Amino acid sequence: QVQFVESGGGLVQPGGSLRLSCAASTSRFRLVGMGWYRQAPGKQREFVARISSTASTYYADFVQGRFTISRDNAKNTMYLQLNSLKPEDTAVYYCNSYPTSYSWGQGTQVTVSS
Repeated sequence: QVQFVESGGGLVQPGGSLRLSCAASTSRFRLVGMGWYRQAPGKQREFVARISSTASTYYADFVQGRFTISRDNAKNTMYLQLNSLKPEDTAVYYCNSYPTSYSWGQGTQVTVSS
């Protein structure tokens, strides 16, 4: 059973930055395509970004160059650098494989507010 633990969220002002981390409990991490997803209050969970096992990346349109996804296979960890944050980025951020194949973790809350 693969588990994901997200961390790094917090309260930040508009225009600020955060770096999210996703630790995966599998030695096969390097072989798995991974993704970040988010769920805002009252909305469905949505795709944010993905990174393949060969580090190819793809982003949702709303990212507009503000976020960067990366991975460190030696640490079984994926990252999401969030820059130029907007209030509409407020959500719980989750990681999972891409496409999603495993149970969801607890997520990490990102709140963008002045």
